[in-house]
Amino acid sequence: MRNIVMALIFIAISCAASAEDGFGGTYKLVSATRMIVETGETKDAYGKNPKGYIMYGSDGRMLVLITHDGRSKPSRTDMTDQDRADQYRTLNTYGGTYTFHGDSVEHHIDIAGNESRVGTTEIREVKRDGDRLIYTTKPQPFSSDGKLSVITLVWEKLK
Repeated sequence: MRNIVMALIFIAISCAASAEDGFGGTYKLVSATRMIVETGETKDAYGKNPKGYIMYGSDGRMLVLITHDGRSKPSRTDMTDQDRADQYRTLNTYGGTYTFHGDSVEHHIDIAGNESRVGTTEIREVKRDGDRLIYTTKPQPFSSDGKLSVITLVWEKLK
């Protein structure tokens, strides 16, 4: 019982700290790049102009939605299996709880467009630049080609 109480206190403190330091809120995706580890080459991660939002609530929950640039807009009434596959392939979405540590954030995923992510924790290094958050991942295989990459996402807080 004592461990449960301590865990609840820690969660409450983490949520309060997020609200106090201005971390919580809604951010719009400004840019998404990836650096291929093997070659050092930098590319757009999701096309030139991806769209996305990430939301951090005072309740300790978060949601993210990113769509790639250049997505097709199939007919709502005549979608083919290929249309559905293309829509899924160009979408990144998940939610869960979060823990902000100042220089990093942990996303504890409990719902996702890709079920293989559920139950995982993703850690992002965080740098703050005014109203911007700059996230950097550890090297990981990139979803479209499997090449080991470091992804950098720049988010700007909405006012």
